[in-house]
Amino acid sequence: MPAPLLFTPLELRGVTLKNRVVVAPMHQYAAQRGFATDWHLMNAGRYAAGGAGLVIMESTKVERRGCGTLGDLGLWDDAFIPGLARCVRFIKAHGAVPGIQLGHSGRKARRHRPWEGGGPLPRDAVVAALDAAEWEAWDLVAPSALAAPESDPLPRALTRAEIPEAIERWGQAARRAHEAGFEVLEIHGAHGYLIHQFLSPFANRRNDDYGGSDLNRMRFCLEVVESVRAHWPAEKPLFLRLSVEDDSGWGPAESVALAKLAKPKGVDVIDCSSGGMSGAPVVSAGPISYGYQVPYAERLRREAGIMSMAVGLIVHADHAEGILQEGRADLIALARELLYNPNWPMDAAQKLGVDPRFELVPPPQAYWLEKRAKQVKSMVPSTYAPAMPG
Repeated sequence: MPAPLLFTPLELRGVTLKNRVVVAPMHQYAAQRGFATDWHLMNAGRYAAGGAGLVIMESTKVERRGCGTLGDLGLWDDAFIPGLARCVRFIKAHGAVPGIQLGHSGRKARRHRPWEGGGPLPRDAVVAALDAAEWEAWDLVAPSALAAPESDPLPRALTRAEIPEAIERWGQAARRAHEAGFEVLEIHGAHGYLIHQFLSPFANRRNDDYGGSDLNRMRFCLEVVESVRAHWPAEKPLFLRLSVEDDSGWGPAESVALAKLAKPKGVDVIDCSSGGMSGAPVVSAGPISYGYQVPYAERLRREAGIMSMAVGLIVHADHAEGILQEGRADLIALARELLYNPNWPMDAAQKLGVDPRFELVPPPQAYWLEKRAKQVKSMVPSTYAPAMPG
């Protein structure tokens, strides 16, 4: 009997994933002045030890003013490389491929952490946590001088002369990611952040060559891809995360068109999410239910002829396997379900009848779990429940 596709290795350029389970990038807001902390080591490490094939660390900002809040990871300076390299070594040591997402918040910046209310950070708070110079450097920029729908402060529109420098910062961050040892890089072009702001007619009202037509609004994203690829080795895969549907003028047809242009420039996989421009989840997706964003991955894969990654309330092993078997996506990304159960890949392998010796996880876990499985035949693990409803 062939192994489930979920646990079949996948080659991407010069990188081989041991399985198709991907840890989606999740903001932790736990950095100190942009530097990785022990929290990042623990958080990424537990997913690697849990059996995931690819662990993508959170959106890491390509410049200081691109930070969303005080706790964002940074990669705008070489000084950040050692802390991230420490995480890379740990992820690799436990059998997973290390990835990183690069991002820029644009106008969705200078905010409190979400569990602190998420509202705009006042000057006094930034000065107390950092200093006055940091407040002055935290310049909110966007394609156009339009505030985010959440009544955030008015950003400044990037001048035409500033755009090439902003794009080059993505490339330099990619160089640093390579030097840190990451093997997969994802460009964050979704969820209402800077690249998505350029793509969206809702946020981009420019009248130069970076605004107006669909192609002009795609220009910033495509030039970021080019800059990243110029500094990211050819043998390493490049992902692009898109809000395939944002209910604000950017939708699947536009995402397909962008993917077709991005693929020959070196993008290998489209990470298919949604929302973030005027709210999330998107209204057109209907009620949030299992795999509600999978149709986006299916459409991008079919119509753009590019590999896609499905994400969004994929909870059960049989559901994840079905998505792959039906050819709806090439990779399965999980986020909050992995927060709930960091050992989800190991658990899914057991439920799908593979890995009887628990070889997916490190020996300190595998030895004791295999021993228990042999000794206690009637025991049911705490994570076992009926398969996905319906």
